[in-house]
Amino acid sequence: MRAQFVLSEIGVGLRRNLTMTFAVIVSVALSLALFGGALLMRNQVSEMKSFWYDKVNISIYFCNKNDAETGVPQCGKGAVTADQKKQVEADLKKMDVVESVFYENADQAFKHYKEQFGDTPMANVITPDQMQESFRVKLKDPQKYKVVATAFAGRDGVQSVEDQRSILDQLFELMNGMNIAALFLMGLMLVIALMLIVNTVRVSAFSRRRETGIMRLVGASSFYIQAPFIMEAAVAGLIGGAFACVLLILGRYFLIDHGLALADKMELVQFIGWDAVLTKLPLVLAISLLMPALAAFFALRKYLKV
Repeated sequence: MRAQFVLSEIGVGLRRNLTMTFAVIVSVALSLALFGGALLMRNQVSEMKSFWYDKVNISIYFCNKNDAETGVPQCGKGAVTADQKKQVEADLKKMDVVESVFYENADQAFKHYKEQFGDTPMANVITPDQMQESFRVKLKDPQKYKVVATAFAGRDGVQSVEDQRSILDQLFELMNGMNIAALFLMGLMLVIALMLIVNTVRVSAFSRRRETGIMRLVGASSFYIQAPFIMEAAVAGLIGGAFACVLLILGRYFLIDHGLALADKMELVQFIGWDAVLTKLPLVLAISLLMPALAAFFALRKYLKV
């Protein structure tokens, strides 16, 4: 097969259906940018989980004198006693899953509360004696939270056992929901892109039906006839994939490093690095090349029977 002939036919086909080719490029670019963004979002959630789950603590809050008045069952005997605190601490240190235990008294809890909520009206009426003493428990494996919760929840003197992961899980669920929405939109855009590719190939094949008819008469093979059409679709898809890669790079650059500069504004969030973005680009380019080529191949089986 002459490469020059195939390349010339590709150029003719792309110019002849310029509007539809442009629509294919745009739809492929948007759909694959959403695809890459969804993959990066999944990486971001995993990165944040691994970063935060290792830092969250379990808080064991003790009863104070106010809890007895509110009807909390395990606080019915009044505020926690020194013996009860010592027993809880001893039991915690015996557990294999516990890495360290930090005690926070009422004054320290009040100080932390003022630091976080000092500007709210409630902060003006809260007093140190209303704050709860607690043990902040660091686990070797944060996934083993239920072991500690089961052992201490409902014990006399223990008002509640809280896992800070529950707060983070709500954020991760929101991000996963956004990821699913992006994947759904990506799927919709891919369907549109495939329909445009098939229609573009059909129009191109119809407009060159006399040329392909002559090629049949002179004994050209099916692959020789179909190759320019398939490569037209592949080239258009590859251009769209290249634009998708540019969008992913610009998105990472302007959202995290510059522009919005989320990395500077949200220092407590561990954002994905450039390596995560760069590793997705070959996959995006491969899909942008193979998807249109396969779509064109199956469309041509019907419209260019040889």
